[in-house]
Amino acid sequence: MKAQELKAKTPDELRDALVALKKEAFNLRFQQATGQLENTARMRAVRKDVARVMTVLNAQAAEAAK
Repeated sequence: MKAQELKAKTPDELRDALVALKKEAFNLRFQQATGQLENTARMRAVRKDVARVMTVLNAQAAEAAK
């Protein structure tokens, strides 16, 4: 996910994306614990995507508060 794509979304869409990413992160952690995880780089990518979504959400909230 790119930040430009995220900035175009509404806060509700961003929250939905955040929930989906957190579920994926949970599933990846579970797969890693059971030894079934094949693509370990995906964990890092999901963490970064979560951070991007949260950053855009916080920026939108700060802009709305002005």
